[in-house]
Amino acid sequence: MRKNTIKVLVVDDTIVYRKAVSDILAEIPNVEVVGVAHNGRIAVSKIKTLKPDLLTLDIEMPQMNGIEVLEYIRDHAPDVSAIMVSTLTSEGGEMTMKALELGAFDFILKPSAGNIEDSKRQLRELLLPLVKAFQIGRTTVGSMKRTGRPVASGRPAAARPCRPGMARRPVRPAAGVRVPARKGKSDVVAIGISTGGPNALSRMMPMLPGDLGVPVLIVQHMPPVFTRSLAASLDAKCALTVKEAENGEVIRPNIAYIAPGGKQMKLVASTDGRNRLIKITNDPPENSCRPSVDYLFRSVADYYMGRTTGVIMTGMGSDGTAGLEILKQKGSFNIGQDKASCVVYGMPKAPAEKGLLDVIAPLDKIASEIVKSVK
Repeated sequence: MRKNTIKVLVVDDTIVYRKAVSDILAEIPNVEVVGVAHNGRIAVSKIKTLKPDLLTLDIEMPQMNGIEVLEYIRDHAPDVSAIMVSTLTSEGGEMTMKALELGAFDFILKPSAGNIEDSKRQLRELLLPLVKAFQIGRTTVGSMKRTGRPVASGRPAAARPCRPGMARRPVRPAAGVRVPARKGKSDVVAIGISTGGPNALSRMMPMLPGDLGVPVLIVQHMPPVFTRSLAASLDAKCALTVKEAENGEVIRPNIAYIAPGGKQMKLVASTDGRNRLIKITNDPPENSCRPSVDYLFRSVADYYMGRTTGVIMTGMGSDGTAGLEILKQKGSFNIGQDKASCVVYGMPKAPAEKGLLDVIAPLDKIASEIVKSVK
């Protein structure tokens, strides 16, 4: 076995899924399926003997469910991580939120296709990017533990302003576009986040005060049902009110609105022009994402010129980069999560390299940077 090989234990109470997941993992270079288990109790015994790096972990199992396995990992095997396999139900959403809070790397949905070949294709599309992202995180020297979870990098904890020349490829405004000088505070906060997001939000959002004074708009890449569970979970922890956004509602200060999974969210003006309303649409995915960060950020830029705080956090891919560029051209103040505290340093990477970020901050400092930008 190669030095950088990821050892995976497949845990599911259905033999069809154990076989399908094992076959898909076998296609990935430097990934070794070291065992399978059909319930959590057997999984725990195999964790002790096989010492896997990663589990694919069914949530709903007899004898010992996925949440109980994660609790065991937290207490006895902290070097092991997990990708959860969940169902598209309210109960599945709530259990998945709990799993992510316990430190699961991310989750995928069990396929809804009627035949095994279509199910396997859906599984492959969902699982391959996550396992590859886990591999990248695990093998990034100096910024991650072998689990892919972030660790301290030796850098100071304070947020780091982006100094001129710090970014490798500073972006310039498009021809004929003047970047307005920023003179005051922000009147809205817009956040884009993906892989590792629920856990990151559960750490960052409770640090925001209940009297923040502005609305917060959040796109977290998630399927339907799960965003409602995420909003309920965050609302219980935060001084701000956190809710899943509804079509047509007026945005209010001190409320955080999470875009519904499987939909797009943008801002529009009310008929009298005095208020900004949330509009939920079935517009196509952007960057393969619905909800999409770019889709939201563009609309915020239309209505809050020079009065927006844009925040980009942990996640795969580059959704949000184009939106941040438009926000920056219209005078926004942009904050990016630093590499060391990201589960996956994808979405903040391109904006940092393009010079679109005013501040790069570790996770535990993002809230204070938001507060400074709006107060």
